Amino acid sequence: VISAGSSLQPTTTVAVRPAVFERASVAAVAADDTTTPGVTVQAPGWLEADPYFVAATALADGVVETVDVLEGETVEAAASFLENQIEAGLLTLPPGVSYRFAGNYEHQIRSEKRLMVVVPLCLGIIFLILFLQFRSTPTTLMVFMGILVAWAGGFIMLWLYQQPWFLNVEIGGQNLRTLFQVGPTHLSVAVWVGFLALFGIATDDGVLMATYLDQSFKRLHPKNKEEILRATVEAGQRRVRPCLMTTATTVLALMPILTSTGRGSDIMLPMAIPAFGGMMIAIVTMFVVPVLYATVRDFEQHASEGSKH
Repeated sequence: VISAGSSLQPTTTVAVRPAVFERASVAAVAADDTTTPGVTVQAPGWLEADPYFVAATALADGVVETVDVLEGETVEAAASFLENQIEAGLLTLPPGVSYRFAGNYEHQIRSEKRLMVVVPLCLGIIFLILFLQFRSTPTTLMVFMGILVAWAGGFIMLWLYQQPWFLNVEIGGQNLRTLFQVGPTHLSVAVWVGFLALFGIATDDGVLMATYLDQSFKRLHPKNKEEILRATVEAGQRRVRPCLMTTATTVLALMPILTSTGRGSDIMLPMAIPAFGGMMIAIVTMFVVPVLYATVRDFEQHASEGSKH
C-alpha cells in the first residue's frame, strides 16, 4: 500500500493493493512533478473493501460521497489512468521503476485465465462421457443441449437477482428478498464455479429421458411415423416423474445455501444462484429431448425408405 507523501525510487517495484486491508488509502499519482527522480504519491480519500466490492469515499468541497464499485473495475480504471498519464507525457517513470496491481485483483485475473481452460475442458469431458453412454452423436447432442438451456437459466437468475421487484413480497412477516439475500451478483470466480457444477447436473433429465427412449425404440421397433410417436409418448410418460424428482431434489438441496447467512455464505451464495436458476429452466429438457428424438428417428426412417427406392 502506498501511503500519502511517499515516493518511488529507481529500481523499486511497487505492488498496488487497493483492497487488502479493511481501510486502505486510495493512491493517486501526482502528475505535477515529473522532473525529480522520484514520483510523488498522494492519497485523496479512503477505500473500504470486502472481497468483491469497494466502497470509495471521497471528500470534495466538504461533501462526502460514497460510491459502490467492483474492485476489478477500480483497479482497471487506475491502470487506465496511469497508462494515459504515461502516454501523454504527464508522468515519467525513472529507469528501473515499475508498478503492478496485486492482492485480490491479481488472484482474480489468475483465476479467470484458469477458468478459460477449465470451462471448455469440462464441457468436452461431459460431451465425451455422454457419447460413450449413447454411442450416437445425434442423441449426445440432444442431451448436451440441456447444458445450453441450463446456462441460459443461470444467467436469467443472475439478472433477476438484480431487479428490485424480484421476490419483493412478504410471507408470514418475512420478506423473501431478505430471506434469499436478493441483490446484485457479479460474474466472479464463485459464480463460474457454480456454472461448472450446473453443467454436471443439467444433463440428468436428458440422460434419463434419452436412455429410456433408446430402450423403448429397441423394444417396439417402430416402422412408421405413428409407431414412432407412440413409442416416444410411452417413454416420455414413464420418465416424467423421475425427471421431476431429480430436479426437485437438486433445487431443494440448494435452498439452505440460498438462505444461509453464516461464515462462507458470501462465497456459497454466488455459486448456488446459477445452479438454482439453471435447474429451474433445465426441466424443459424432458419435453425437448423426446421431440428431438422422435424427429431424428422419423428423419432416419424416411432416409432409409428413400435409399431402398
